[in-house]
Amino acid sequence: MSLAIITGSTGLVGSEAVNFFHDKGFDIIGIDNNLRKSFFGKDSSTVWVKSQLIKRNKNFKNYHIDIRNFNGLENIFKKYSKKISVIIHCAAQPSHDYGKNYPFLDFNVNATGTLNLLELTKKYSPNAPFIFMSTNKVYGDNPNKLNIIEKKTRWELNRRDKNYNGIKENFSIDNSTHSFFGVSKTYADLIVQEYGKNVGLKTVCFRGGCITGPNHSGATLHGFLSYLVKASLKMKKYNLIGYKGKQVRDNLHSNDLVNCFWQFYKKPRYGEIYNMGGGRYSNCSIIEALNLVEEIGRIKIKRKILKSPRVGDHIWYISDTSKFKKHYPKWKQKYNTKKILKELIEHQK
Repeated sequence: MSLAIITGSTGLVGSEAVNFFHDKGFDIIGIDNNLRKSFFGKDSSTVWVKSQLIKRNKNFKNYHIDIRNFNGLENIFKKYSKKISVIIHCAAQPSHDYGKNYPFLDFNVNATGTLNLLELTKKYSPNAPFIFMSTNKVYGDNPNKLNIIEKKTRWELNRRDKNYNGIKENFSIDNSTHSFFGVSKTYADLIVQEYGKNVGLKTVCFRGGCITGPNHSGATLHGFLSYLVKASLKMKKYNLIGYKGKQVRDNLHSNDLVNCFWQFYKKPRYGEIYNMGGGRYSNCSIIEALNLVEEIGRIKIKRKILKSPRVGDHIWYISDTSKFKKHYPKWKQKYNTKKILKELIEHQK
């Protein structure tokens, strides 16, 4: 039987991957130590997700190991080496704000942790595809330099702009402010590519936009739509941080993303990168998201606009997913933003 190692297995994307690949007949080895709780507080703990995964998936086992712990990871790779069919690396320190306050921890989790996994893959499972969950923050704030136009409820590009359909993979990552989180993830992204092109591993980086789904433990500092829905339904208020609340994000459901992983697993490539988000099919501004929550949930949300944006935050970001669609034409999106929000609202009830 095939076996998948999934880091961040109780997080949003990791847990979705656990369910998806388990349903495909894989044994699953999860690696997750619930570090998220120490990042964002007890409300962000993923213990409840772990319980659901164990209950749902009979061939799932989770190891409480930190990805900075090379020896702990090596014990797992050594134990399962001959069975490992794929490594899906989703574990991360995901917050801009936390990364700035704790730069050593941020870099060691995101960069060193990734390097640990690559070295162990090379040593024990060199034929297994290595799938890395990267981020659109590798581009820093360069998207903010585009000719962005202010409209009633969002910032937007002119339809004739070459980037109107989204940011492509050849968009510059240089001469920009990334945030500490963006820098550590950029290192990880580049080293994953290098192990593909230089070492010969079957690696891929998915540079995600805003990824969400029902297993997202959204917090103030992380988890755009998940936290927006949670705050709106429970507190009936929401703070819009910077850019008048008109900043645009493309939103991708975690199930649609994990299906990308599956497509790559079946037909892997070497040192590949893909921008992966909701694209023009699924995107919204914060104001538009709040309007949709009010409409779907039949509630009124009190809004407060804070003038100062987060460092490195995007004013407008939409992913151009055409490269992945060209390489994997069988992949189709199932969720747009409204469908995602309906599911999140139902999940919070």
